[in-house]
Amino acid sequence: MSAANELTSAQRDDLRTVAAMIIPASDEYKVPGADDPAIQADMLATLGRDTAQVTQALDHLARLAGQPLAELDTAKREAIATEFRATGGAAATTLVRVVLQCYYRDDRVLRSLGLELRAPFPKGYTLEQGDWSLLDPVKARPAKFRRAP
Repeated sequence: MSAANELTSAQRDDLRTVAAMIIPASDEYKVPGADDPAIQADMLATLGRDTAQVTQALDHLARLAGQPLAELDTAKREAIATEFRATGGAAATTLVRVVLQCYYRDDRVLRSLGLELRAPFPKGYTLEQGDWSLLDPVKARPAKFRRAP
């Protein structure tokens, strides 16, 4: 289920603001910030089981700020972020993880890191169905038996 329906408008705005604070856009490296609409849409679409903790983190941020984060000046936002890191606990960690995982799976970010936009294995080669020859070196080793606990 999409978190877009579960988060309030204020929570979505705070999520966008926090994401921009964690990873701002860079013209030098030609990458978007984590507040990019496509990355934000990915976050909301894939939040899933993390929704409760992210909501908890956003509520905690709102209590610390006393108003929407976007309305605060940069210095005040940084002070709130410092306090949030110290008092946010597991919910803060989950919020940061969600932002990072969605950011680093964006195609533009992967390209900027020099990564290919596909699975790294089998590097363009297809494996035949049922071909177990990759296990031959393992099978050649002597068997090891261990007593089960």
